[in-house]
Amino acid sequence: MEVTQLLLNAQSIDGAVRKHAEENLKLFQSQNLAGFLLSLAGELANDDKPVDSRKLAGLVLKNALDAKEQHRKYELVQRWLSLDMATKTQIRAFLLKTLSSPVPDVRSTASQVIAKVAGIELPQNQWPELVGSLLSNIHQLPAHVKQATLETLGYLCEEVSPDVVEQEHVNKILTAVVQGMNAAEGNNDVRLAATRALYMALGFAQANFNNDMERDYIMRVVCEATLSPEVKIRQAAFECLVSIASTYYEKLAHYMQDIFNITAKAVREDDESVALQAIEFWSSICDEEIDILEEYGGEFTGDSDVPCFYFTKQALPALVPLLLETLLKQEEDQDLDEGAWNIAMAGGTCLGLVARAVGDDIVPHVMPFIEEKISKPDWREREAATYAFGSILEGPSADKLMTIVNAALTFMLNALTKDPSNHVKDTTAWTLGRIFEFLHGSTIETPIITQANCQQIVTVLIQTMKDAPNVAEKACGALYFLAQGYEDIGPNSPLTPFFQEIIQSLLAVAHREDATESRLRTAAYEALNEVVRCSTDETSTMVLQLVPVIMLELHNTMEGEKLSSDEREKQNELQGLLCGCLQVIIQKLGSEPTKYVFMQHADQMMGLFLRVFGCRSATAHEEAMLAIGALAYAAGPDFAKYMPEFYKYLEMGLQNFEEYQVCAVTVGVIGDICRALEDKILPYCDGIMTQLLKDLSSNQLHRSVKPPIFSCFGDIALAIGENFEKYINYSMPMLQSAAELSAHASGADDEMTEYTNSLRNGILEAYSGIFQGFKNSPKTQLLIPYAPHILQFLDSIYMEKDMDEVVMKTAIGVLGDLADTLGSHVGGLIQQSVSSKEFLNECLSSDDHTIKEAAEWAKHAITRAISV
Repeated sequence: MEVTQLLLNAQSIDGAVRKHAEENLKLFQSQNLAGFLLSLAGELANDDKPVDSRKLAGLVLKNALDAKEQHRKYELVQRWLSLDMATKTQIRAFLLKTLSSPVPDVRSTASQVIAKVAGIELPQNQWPELVGSLLSNIHQLPAHVKQATLETLGYLCEEVSPDVVEQEHVNKILTAVVQGMNAAEGNNDVRLAATRALYMALGFAQANFNNDMERDYIMRVVCEATLSPEVKIRQAAFECLVSIASTYYEKLAHYMQDIFNITAKAVREDDESVALQAIEFWSSICDEEIDILEEYGGEFTGDSDVPCFYFTKQALPALVPLLLETLLKQEEDQDLDEGAWNIAMAGGTCLGLVARAVGDDIVPHVMPFIEEKISKPDWREREAATYAFGSILEGPSADKLMTIVNAALTFMLNALTKDPSNHVKDTTAWTLGRIFEFLHGSTIETPIITQANCQQIVTVLIQTMKDAPNVAEKACGALYFLAQGYEDIGPNSPLTPFFQEIIQSLLAVAHREDATESRLRTAAYEALNEVVRCSTDETSTMVLQLVPVIMLELHNTMEGEKLSSDEREKQNELQGLLCGCLQVIIQKLGSEPTKYVFMQHADQMMGLFLRVFGCRSATAHEEAMLAIGALAYAAGPDFAKYMPEFYKYLEMGLQNFEEYQVCAVTVGVIGDICRALEDKILPYCDGIMTQLLKDLSSNQLHRSVKPPIFSCFGDIALAIGENFEKYINYSMPMLQSAAELSAHASGADDEMTEYTNSLRNGILEAYSGIFQGFKNSPKTQLLIPYAPHILQFLDSIYMEKDMDEVVMKTAIGVLGDLADTLGSHVGGLIQQSVSSKEFLNECLSSDDHTIKEAAEWAKHAITRAISV
């Protein structure tokens, strides 16, 4: 059957026809890949074929080049690179030809496929003529071809990293794109494609933004495009400005006055889609300034690399009134729609960022608006005033806000019980939550919550939890922060007298018929967990009474008849919440004096957790695992009795590559069990180590799980001591190759640096556990051959100068462990290393007392090793 018919059948309404066609396409692909891809490209390029078969041909082709999972993507890239040159050249020619097709959807698909091919080939120095051929005569092309070419250039910039495109090509791409955006370009489709392409290409424009003339030109064209008569072009132009705000913040001073005028006009007069982007520009500027001020702690020396231009501060007198106006443009039912986003919400979010960027200075700009509107008859004005107040609570100092908040508190509690508007109550409860989050707790000198008003606050919140779901959910949130603020209070918490009533009310909320609306049930359990977590010993008997109640709830989630998939999802979420709740209770009651009474529930609890693993839900699995980890910690050596049955679920968790969070949590729980069981874990170690080594050598497992696996080696070695001998030949080479990789993997970007540091930390924790585990054993000499490599690793990460404080502390600890366990065998080696001199001295003079302590211990161990 020819490919056109197959592609059409694969979209048939008839399931059997569709399945047959899909199988045939798979067969064609597996038997003759080159022929398969070539016929897809030919189908896409052929204007005589039906649009539907062409679009699917393009999609199948695109999916043959790229995948979400890293390992699959790698396979597809290798597969494409191994095709013969003739086939690839023909496919490329078909793709470029398709850009001039009269069918818009087909052109767009071809653009995306060309970018995917470029993403594979340009880094390998293949298809070097692509950019040149796309740009060759772009000005003479018919409008629809020009539009497709610009779209292709945009996707190309999204797909490849800037370092694989030469600067002269970058200049040509930007020239073509900016000319396409120009008002002189009569065709709106071309202008839109060009504006969207610029958005993708901004990351390539570093050199061009450093050049004043080029930057002026780009900025002028972008600003002109924000005034286009076509709404989509205006929106795309503002999206460019938002991206420029974060990418080229330090180049903007010269343009800010004009940009303010343009954004203000758009916020006041333009379509919502455009106005939202105009507000987003200021949110982006605030984000940049918040980051700079956090990083530099607000102290700038004359030669600081990244000066803060204080754009937000300078714009305050005009920007704040602009944002306050937007707060009055609420939508009637925005509180009921979880995904809602509109101009009022964007304005409030931006106002909150402004408050964080300028601190106290915002307060006088906002207070008159609040005072004028808060008691107005129109709900919109009352809600806007409340929203404005809630938005500025993070940023300004407690001193600046205290008197205002004290005055507002009684007013807000009244509004919660008496205001007729659901909107106003929703925002009021949210604002109370923000007050408790930022202005209540052990760090605040003058408390806003006193014996005098605590009763009223609790009473009002409990009453509000009976209100509409969206309002009740915010009240649960406020209660969460109210409890959190008393976390470090010591034995007498002001919430103790109300503890029983609060717990009962939260359970009642969780059982409401409408508890699945507005995240209400989740909020109720989150608040319950926080109230329990921050409770004091006085209420431990009440927490004990809660155990059978929550266990029964968890039991009931597994008894249901056949559920629809929607109900099952809610059921799984509930299981996760209940396991989370039990975890908090275990941590609270699992130590003296309640431990003995509490542990009588352990068997039944463990039984329930194991049943949760029988339900297919990653979230619930994760929560049950964490709860078991807490139970192991509480039970100590007694946990051994659960291992025969629990072990198979541990293995399942370690094999769960798909839901890698479950795998990561399982690895962590093995650590908890090692600490609880110590050498009683020995019978299970062969199986666990085999699976951990498999996980490490798999390219299907998400990279974030690898660091905790290494730490887990250390936990196992600490637990079983010299019995770890039989795993040394497997684990040490793994650790060595990972160590070499992580010593020099630094600095591509922040995310990579962070990952490299967590990898180093995992490796070091493994070394530390292994050395401590073998200490005082006759078998320590097994470790001597590995010492030179470990010292070399320590030296090399010290020389890289990019380790964070966590790694620093673990690394200096490993140096000490090495000296402590191997003594005189390594004294000489240690003396020759950089780590034992410069690194040790740096740690000894650290401000962080934990690093300093570890360094002092290491120094003693080294002195002993050398003097022997």
